[in-house]
Amino acid sequence: MGNRVALQHTTSYQYERAVAFGPQKIQLCPAPGGRTPILSYALEVRPADRLLHWQFDPLGNRLARVILPSKTAEFVVEVRLEADLTPYNPFDFFVEPAYAQFPFVYDGEAAELLGLYLATEPAGPLLAEFVAGLSRETTDTVSFLLASNRAVRDRVGYTTRLEHGVQRCEETLALGTGSCRDSSWLLVQVFRRLGIAARFVSGYLIQVANDAPDGPKVDSADLHAWVEVYLPGAGWIGLDPTSGLLTAEGHIPLVCTPSASQAAPIGGTVEPAEVRMEHTMAVTR
Repeated sequence: MGNRVALQHTTSYQYERAVAFGPQKIQLCPAPGGRTPILSYALEVRPADRLLHWQFDPLGNRLARVILPSKTAEFVVEVRLEADLTPYNPFDFFVEPAYAQFPFVYDGEAAELLGLYLATEPAGPLLAEFVAGLSRETTDTVSFLLASNRAVRDRVGYTTRLEHGVQRCEETLALGTGSCRDSSWLLVQVFRRLGIAARFVSGYLIQVANDAPDGPKVDSADLHAWVEVYLPGAGWIGLDPTSGLLTAEGHIPLVCTPSASQAAPIGGTVEPAEVRMEHTMAVTR
């Protein structure tokens, strides 16, 4: 029982007047295949006069599509979930021998299926220099992934950034700072330029207090971003460039996509109006 936690996440939009909404897409449901057991889950959307349909996108992410037939001055999304945060060994996976050493090349079928996760953006000079600075000597694949993850962590200082969207890789490297989504998108592009299939992940990060010297002192939860790479035999393996570590039981993926622009937790259209947004998240044992 000591490893069970309850999370409540509420996002509220209060408008100056009743406004018309287009279809809303809510991507706040734990992704299928996540390693952390989700014991219960509920999504509530207000106003009550709405139509909500669950569906899967082409990538297998579960999302809620919401239609608001009437104008409203309030739009509220609330998630409640319970998770089992029993620690597991993040290195407990097997890599096919042909991919155990880096560099490697995906076989024809894998390369075709992973095409979206190997596509790169044009590289500016800073990104090209950063990738060139990573060792290309034959080495253990997992060691190389960890070293690359730490290289991004060391290069990009974490900062809270409230603006929408993701910085270009050149901007993140030039500034030397970025949000979790900025450093994650940078790491995605680094891996892809090295021929490693990578995808962007948005999810919850739940941290519970412990006695470790560098551990969290209070229980906390927040929306977070990280990266997953595909290793035949092991599947999708998560790396968090904010910490420089593999993802663990506190990382709960919500949406996994080829592009960061597809991972917004809540998206849709609304007619122009002044709005006040409130965002709260609480975790309890």
